[in-house]
Amino acid sequence: MQSPGSLAQDTCYTYKVRRLYGMPRSPHKVGSEKWKETRSKLLGLPIEIVAADRELSELAGEIKVQHKMSLADCFAAALAKQTKGKIFTGDPEFRSIESEVKVIWL
Repeated sequence: MQSPGSLAQDTCYTYKVRRLYGMPRSPHKVGSEKWKETRSKLLGLPIEIVAADRELSELAGEIKVQHKMSLADCFAAALAKQTKGKIFTGDPEFRSIESEVKVIWL
């Protein structure tokens, strides 16, 4: 796991909480075998997992106060702000933060 200060450009990042966020529910939706296949593919992608440290957590908290977004989405936005990265999403919650981070709509 890397800290946000040592992150490289042209890399896809996620934070530890986001990576775990959907995992417990997903096997129930798609079945155990399909989940194992999907999980294996996800783990093979060039995604860096970033620890949700104090700085990232405080930035996510500031975003949560200012925007009507889920806490998980606030962490994603905070990481994008820290890394000057982009968020690829179809989630309309990110419309409120488009002036602060680059959102690529799917």
